[in-house]
Amino acid sequence: MSQRRKRRNRKHNKRSVHWFMFAYLLLLASPCTCFLPNFWSRVLTLSWDSYTHQYITEQAILNVTLDTLQQHQGYHAEEKTRLGRGFWRAVGEVVHSNAEMDFLSTTRSDPVYHFDSERVDSAAAMLRRFWAHTLLSVRANEHQSALQSLGRLFHSLQDFYSHSNWVEMGQRSIYHHLLQPDEPAVPVAEGDTPTCMECFSATCRNNLLPRLTSTQADSQLLTTGYFSTFPPKPEGKCSHGGMLDSSRSMAAKGGINKDSTSPLFSPHHFLHVEAATLASEATLSVLRDLRDTVGHKTFFRLFSVKQAPALVFVMDTTGSMFEEITAARLRAHSIIQNRAALPEQPGSFLLVPFHDPGVGPVYETDDPHRFMEHMENLMALGGGDEPEMCLTAIQLALTHSPPLSEIFVFTDASPKDAHMFDVVKALALAKQSKVTFLLTEDPNYTTESKARRRERRRTRRGKRSREPLPPDRFSLYSSLSSFSGGLTIFTSNSDIHSVSSVVEDNTAADKVTLLHVEIDQEQMSSHSFRVDTSVKDVTVHITGLLSQCILIDPSGRTQSLLSEQGSLASLEPFNGLYRLRLLPPIRPGQWNLQATGDGHVAFNIIADSSVDFLYYFATVTNETHPGLARIEGSPVAGVPAFLVLAVTGLSSHDEKVSFSHVMLLGAEGESLKKVLLNSSSSFSASSSYTTEDLIGWVDSIPRAPFCVRLTGRDGGGNKLERVATEMVQPTHVQIQVLSAPPLVPGHSTTVDFNILNHGPDRVFSLTAEDDSGYLHTRGTQRFHVAAHKLFHSQVGLHTPTSAQAGATVTLTLSVHALDPADTNYAVAYLTVVPPDPDISPPSCSATRVQSSCPPACNESTWTVSLVVSDRGRSGLAALQLQKGQGTLTLLPPPAGDKLGEANPDQHVQHKATLVEGDPPLNVSQWALGSSEPLWGSYTSSCCSARAELLVWDTAGNMKRCHLASGQQRQLSDTRTEYSGGGPVMPTDFSFLMLLLLCSELLS
Repeated sequence: MSQRRKRRNRKHNKRSVHWFMFAYLLLLASPCTCFLPNFWSRVLTLSWDSYTHQYITEQAILNVTLDTLQQHQGYHAEEKTRLGRGFWRAVGEVVHSNAEMDFLSTTRSDPVYHFDSERVDSAAAMLRRFWAHTLLSVRANEHQSALQSLGRLFHSLQDFYSHSNWVEMGQRSIYHHLLQPDEPAVPVAEGDTPTCMECFSATCRNNLLPRLTSTQADSQLLTTGYFSTFPPKPEGKCSHGGMLDSSRSMAAKGGINKDSTSPLFSPHHFLHVEAATLASEATLSVLRDLRDTVGHKTFFRLFSVKQAPALVFVMDTTGSMFEEITAARLRAHSIIQNRAALPEQPGSFLLVPFHDPGVGPVYETDDPHRFMEHMENLMALGGGDEPEMCLTAIQLALTHSPPLSEIFVFTDASPKDAHMFDVVKALALAKQSKVTFLLTEDPNYTTESKARRRERRRTRRGKRSREPLPPDRFSLYSSLSSFSGGLTIFTSNSDIHSVSSVVEDNTAADKVTLLHVEIDQEQMSSHSFRVDTSVKDVTVHITGLLSQCILIDPSGRTQSLLSEQGSLASLEPFNGLYRLRLLPPIRPGQWNLQATGDGHVAFNIIADSSVDFLYYFATVTNETHPGLARIEGSPVAGVPAFLVLAVTGLSSHDEKVSFSHVMLLGAEGESLKKVLLNSSSSFSASSSYTTEDLIGWVDSIPRAPFCVRLTGRDGGGNKLERVATEMVQPTHVQIQVLSAPPLVPGHSTTVDFNILNHGPDRVFSLTAEDDSGYLHTRGTQRFHVAAHKLFHSQVGLHTPTSAQAGATVTLTLSVHALDPADTNYAVAYLTVVPPDPDISPPSCSATRVQSSCPPACNESTWTVSLVVSDRGRSGLAALQLQKGQGTLTLLPPPAGDKLGEANPDQHVQHKATLVEGDPPLNVSQWALGSSEPLWGSYTSSCCSARAELLVWDTAGNMKRCHLASGQQRQLSDTRTEYSGGGPVMPTDFSFLMLLLLCSELLS
């Protein structure tokens, strides 16, 4: 990290030392039972040089991603190409799922999730289930579920190295048996076997019994520390340890955890770096295995690496929609053509058609040409009735599209499924996706419209004519677009093609928002926005009807946009939309728009820039782990909370960029609260792939809806502003989903949750919806909850036997109170898993090694014969020579021959050769049965003494086979690869905080 950024961080830190102290004092009553959850935990435990779950996870994902880019796309660090905002959100989902293991009531105290209390075998079995669930979800294109499973896997895997005696045994490589059951296992100490000696100091050196620190493989014994009183610690066992572990005072006293560098929390703090290094290497190994198993392209899609924004259409396909379908088709064609020359991946394409009563099917693809073929075949047929199933279609679009998507809805009909509004709103806010409506209907019925033409069609068909539809029938659409940060545009058939330019504008790569405001007034209003040096191609969208609009640049020059042409901007007025583009050169500084509107007017200003941000609200945990737990759903109004931001798109050239505060803005752009920010970055500023973690203390969440605007300065000293357009809805009720169990075909499952009432006594209603129709009962539940009390309930789902393994069911819970009005939501992702999954990887064994390598290695070769088979029920699927300069020849063993003695020249039905760099070879059709093995012969020059073979079964389990010119298995180098510097070291602020804390405790 640069000295300038360090000085800036110290300056911000010193400003808020008192609330840092307050947070720390709150945490003094909270024990620590694993690697610290996230970056803020280091502040709360006064251990700034500790490795956290967040740091280990982020660095591993970053390193494997960059390595894969270099292998497959020729990436070089000097290119300074950025990974994209979607990548950092995906990383954030893994980190959040990892941290949740410490915060959820169902997992935080269960020793199986943290390798505590010698539950090693059970914890390893759980790790393998997490791995199987991750593969199932990735293969089913269910990325949200895959990221969550991966985060849970990482948490437990990382905990093993901190909570066990693996490091104390002198191990310097990872424990392969945890995820590969056929690898050698170290026995676990029996329940009546003592493992520790008494320790009477904070630092417990040499408190493990001799056999627990043995470096001899045949005499080693595994143990992990017991924590608290569940389960009870037998006498003579090791404790987890630390000042707040109640079991530390039970014989044998002390502890062995290596969670942090603080002796107050970690008796084996002196081995923290060694444990973190192995945890990092184990995390890297899982990610490499995942990449190799699913392929690098799928790996990139999983983490949204350099992905263009998704193109998502929700399309009314009734007979009156010919012009709209044509406009969408032309926009899609233009977008696909423009993306063909870009370095980013083309992104995903999604279409959800609807009418009444039909919705779907969802068409989803990563192939732009197939999407265009599908769009060409889309027809406007039938229909005629006014209300349609629009909200249900939007629900499907939200559940199938990636987070941060822009969803465009083309319709001329009001919603028939208004009961779905809260579910759709919850999904849009949870995924931070915007919903924009393009409505070719006049809501005021001032001229003959499509609705009247529909009435005539119904009359001609003998249908009973209905009363004219109410003018507010589109109000739910307007509300949804406002909440999500999108737009509602009322236009006409003649202008729909031009108006649909908003689709192209908003789905270009690296789009950021500079201003988003909606007003209902007729007098002049003034709105300012900032242009910084990283910004290019500023576009202004104004919806509604304007009578005057004046643009003022930072130097004071003006242009009346409706009556004159000028040098500041070009204006394209359409029916319902004004599209404005600033003309180059765009002067940095404050710009102003002064406008007079007739009725509801919305301003949305976007620009090209890589610098953007993600955010969430969090609270300090008060249970078993110090850290910040993300608030799910909407935050509680009137109470304090932390605001955590990650600024994305910074490079090493942006070291002069600084961020000072956040403004919480009301619906019309008014300032509700200013929140000062402090930096506590997880990454080194020397990397061109950085995010900067910022944190602010909100002393009281506003009671009115608000959006978040980040403010800072660019390298030239100009103000830098970015806006997150979704409206946060403060509330006095919360939903906490306690479990998200897997779904087994043919079985029923319950999802438990709590309703927390932070307001007065009142009656609540709960609505549960899922996107697959698995819920036992639908409709609304009603219940009474006393003031500041909790209500526990559950919903049941039944998974049909036909459910596809790996599919994800999105369960959305919405809770309401009428007096006073309150609402909140929770979203859970449930994965369908087979009832008895195959989690056994294939096996490979060397049967003969022929090696006579002389000192001059280029004069001879070595050969190894091997047998590859699958011990599970799935059967072999594919093989790949990952490393090695030789040639692998594969064939099934001839009937009647002994394994390892087959003649490779004998005529067989299948035969193949593999060299390094070849794609995986599909062998699933070779064998007659799942137990049929393959015989192989690998030959290489003596100058290349090692090789690595990857073997997969059809369930996705992978075996990494190491071949060597010698008989013994060669261990791989386990040194961790790091990008950038290590954890943040103590600053002047840390010592000041420590002094202040001591003075408080002594006063």
